[in-house]
Amino acid sequence: MSLMLKLLAITLLSSTLAYAGFQNVKVEKFLTKMISTNPGIESINVKVTNSIVIKEKRDWSAYYVKVDAILKKDKRKVSQKMIWFSNGEVITKDLFDLNKGIDLKDSVSLPFKDKYYTKANLIYGNANAEHKVALFSDPLCPFCRNFVPSAIEYMKKQPNKFAIYYFHFPLSGLHPASVELVKAATALEFKGVKDVVLKLYKVKVNAREKSQEKILIEFNKEMHSNITLAEMNSKKVQEHLKRDLKIADDLMVAGTPTMFLDSKLDKKKNKYKMVK
Repeated sequence: MSLMLKLLAITLLSSTLAYAGFQNVKVEKFLTKMISTNPGIESINVKVTNSIVIKEKRDWSAYYVKVDAILKKDKRKVSQKMIWFSNGEVITKDLFDLNKGIDLKDSVSLPFKDKYYTKANLIYGNANAEHKVALFSDPLCPFCRNFVPSAIEYMKKQPNKFAIYYFHFPLSGLHPASVELVKAATALEFKGVKDVVLKLYKVKVNAREKSQEKILIEFNKEMHSNITLAEMNSKKVQEHLKRDLKIADDLMVAGTPTMFLDSKLDKKKNKYKMVK
């Protein structure tokens, strides 16, 4: 590339970044002003964490926004992440394609960063396999119990084609018992036991159960293990689960199962079967 072309490329990149930064500030100011009208809010901070051009409508972008606020009533801090759409002139929470009849929110997603692929989350396959698959799941989610084991069984047979990275994402509000189950599973994995995740979906326990003792009994029965409460609640286990949940939060993962193939969100969760 000639020096002139290099300079032109740098200039275009700088202009693009400057425009994106200007638009981010514009969105932040508008949302701050709008949300601040809520009488129950004492103070607010709005930050655009990412923006992605919508490939179907390139004059529109999706803005990933994080809102931190303090409530007047009890000074409680609340935080929320959301997606807004703007073409630089108007802004909206929802955007639909009338011709295709699709919700354009389904066409955008945050990319799965390389730093999320760690040895601690690799359950099957070689780290240098052709394709990387990331799974976020709750072992007590009914759909997960049907889908995840079969998907893993399909891919684990091809270790040079698929590297499977598993992230615990217990939905504590719906299935309180899943939090304790994944902690027990993590503790067992730290002992070097294999196939823990697959067996995890076979544990029979009431999803609303909150007794650690009862949950652990059922877990050990299925796994033929002897994990203790101390091991399940160890700092190492807590940190691992906290990291998984943090990654899910960064990616705005909301439901289970959620699957990424080669760092891109696969909403239909079937692209792994299309890999040649």
